Amino acid sequence: MSLHRRLLIYLLLCAPLVWGAALLASADRARDEVNELFDTEIIRLSRQVQATLASMAPDTMTAAPPAAPASAASANGALGSEADLRDLSIAAWNAQGRVLLVDREGVELPRRPDASGFVDMTLGGDAWRVYYLQSPAGEWLVAAGQRMTERDELVWNLLGSQLLPWLLVLPVLLAAMAWAVRQALAPVRTLATELQGRGADDLRPVPTQDAPAELQPLLEAMNGLFVRIESTLARERRFTADAAHELRTPLAVLRAQWDVVRGTTAADARRQAEARLSVGLDRIDRLVTQMLALSRVEATERLSHSRAVNWPALVAQVMNDVLPLAERRGTDLACDWPAEGIPPFVLNGDADLLAVLLRNLLDNALRYAPASSTVTLRFGAAGLAVHNEGPTLSPEALSRLGERFHRLEGQVESGSGLGVSIAQRIATLHGLALRYRAGPGGQGVVAELGVLSSP
Repeated sequence: MSLHRRLLIYLLLCAPLVWGAALLASADRARDEVNELFDTEIIRLSRQVQATLASMAPDTMTAAPPAAPASAASANGALGSEADLRDLSIAAWNAQGRVLLVDREGVELPRRPDASGFVDMTLGGDAWRVYYLQSPAGEWLVAAGQRMTERDELVWNLLGSQLLPWLLVLPVLLAAMAWAVRQALAPVRTLATELQGRGADDLRPVPTQDAPAELQPLLEAMNGLFVRIESTLARERRFTADAAHELRTPLAVLRAQWDVVRGTTAADARRQAEARLSVGLDRIDRLVTQMLALSRVEATERLSHSRAVNWPALVAQVMNDVLPLAERRGTDLACDWPAEGIPPFVLNGDADLLAVLLRNLLDNALRYAPASSTVTLRFGAAGLAVHNEGPTLSPEALSRLGERFHRLEGQVESGSGLGVSIAQRIATLHGLALRYRAGPGGQGVVAELGVLSSP
């Protein structure tokens, strides 16, 4: 269900309910006002009767004359007045209970010597409200009452005079609310139309200056998503271009070596071609592995899971992975741990990614280390470092470490130039910084991994 339809349904249901509740509240308020008005009139009438009784001689007090017949009242055009008089009744008694004054047109009110004030009762099957007024000396009792239906009729007449205009206005109100909802949701429709008209590669930010405040968080989130998608697409395009560029040359070499293998008959030439073909296949295998690893870590925005790193187990695993290269190069591997009682570099992270990072650092250090030298992994309280005893690198060469597919000149070992890039990306994901500097005395290269310093 659309938001527009949902809002309309809520309004069309709630508006009549609220209108009905307001009508009931108005009826209750009107009934209170009418009761207050008639109660005041009955009190005033009772006091006037009491004042009249006080000014009359006892022997002159008589009952009121009988009412005119209904036919006569009808002839005089006073049916409405007759009905009103029948809804009102007055009576007065002396201290001995003799009737001093009675209104014969109303019902006969009961004498209650102990009553004072308003009393609600049922007379002749109808609800009445009767006011009893005692004289100061107790010589007489005055009662004035009114049938409640007269009050209810007045209340509903008052409400009916207001109900019809409200019923006529209600459809107009509902139509106005429907129009207001449609106008309020116009920015959403405009946004949907604008996005539907965009191409698949159109990732321009959506303007937020004139958008309603309720849409601002949504638009900001969408713009942030567009930025992330653009970054992802840029990485994929760069990865595709790099793969096409880097794989073209080794594939061409492999094809040439394969042609030599197929076309030569000399055993020595064939063995040499097969050896070069094997080296080329190893190079492509390493290149593809490194490019897939780089693509994986670059596509990762945040660590999916993070836990305390068990450095001894991780180092043992990585050392076993690079040991064949160290043996082939004639290089020793060493690991220096902190002094006893001092824990190694405390870090929460992804052990698999950190294994890739350490493997690349040790692999690079071994490939650039001279034979019969030592590559050392040192742990401290705030980080770790990998140190080899290779040749001194210039500041320019150190600054270019980490560039994709960049390898130092004169390197005979196979490689893709992606190891440092992968290590730097993994370090960033863990909030760490990877820096390179010359070793002690200007000998070798030290790769330092530590907490990323705030700017």
